[in-house]
Amino acid sequence: MTIDLGSTYLTYSYLSKNYDKALEQEATTGSTKLETANFEKSIGSITSVDDFVNNYRVFTYAMKAYGLEDMAYAKAYMKKVLESDLTDDSSFANSLSDGRFKAFAQAFQSLTYGEAVSSDTVSTVETKYAQQTMEDNAGASDTGVQLALYFKRNASTVTSAYSILADEALYKVVKATYNIPDEMSNAGIEAQAALISKHIDIEELQDPDYVDKLLKQFSVKYDIENNSASDPVLQLFNDTSSVSSDTAGAILNLKYGG
Repeated sequence: MTIDLGSTYLTYSYLSKNYDKALEQEATTGSTKLETANFEKSIGSITSVDDFVNNYRVFTYAMKAYGLEDMAYAKAYMKKVLESDLTDDSSFANSLSDGRFKAFAQAFQSLTYGEAVSSDTVSTVETKYAQQTMEDNAGASDTGVQLALYFKRNASTVTSAYSILADEALYKVVKATYNIPDEMSNAGIEAQAALISKHIDIEELQDPDYVDKLLKQFSVKYDIENNSASDPVLQLFNDTSSVSSDTAGAILNLKYGG
């Protein structure tokens, strides 16, 4: 299922407002429904890490759910992740800067003990798969919408500015929203984290309203930089740095009756 209303701002605003409905539609549509049914039928009989990584369809489904589909080929690597002792801070999964690997290991940890994953985990994985698929479909026509939805989904897991720096997609949103230049990557990690903390109250990322306001600001700026040629209203803001994102958003709302 793909929804494209012609601009990042409009499409993100619609999907954000109708998120649960859009997610339900994605979960019951086409290949998503088919792959979820196969996962649900097959995962209960898998009780070891080896069986898991060697079941291509089930393993790929789970990896996609955690945003790790590009690593599905790396079975040996993922076995090390899954077999990590998560109580040991120096274990393989805990040593990786990308928190998705630890989350994946936590979800399927029961397999290291010869036990099937719980029904709660199955439900969580299925929801994540639908979310990831919806984001991927959005990205096929508008990368900005994909980034915004990803940030919305993961914002509450951010614990520090370093969490944002460790996640390329989260950092892309922050960079675009607050006009952080690419050259900032040449600065020390502490300086980069300090700049992020200057712009974002990390604790406020637990507040959906704060996150939604941030993402609407991002989506307006993304439209200005990438989609203005197709939207006469957005052309007004090209090369006009004095116009705030709030003003742009207000005019867009007037135009579209939002």
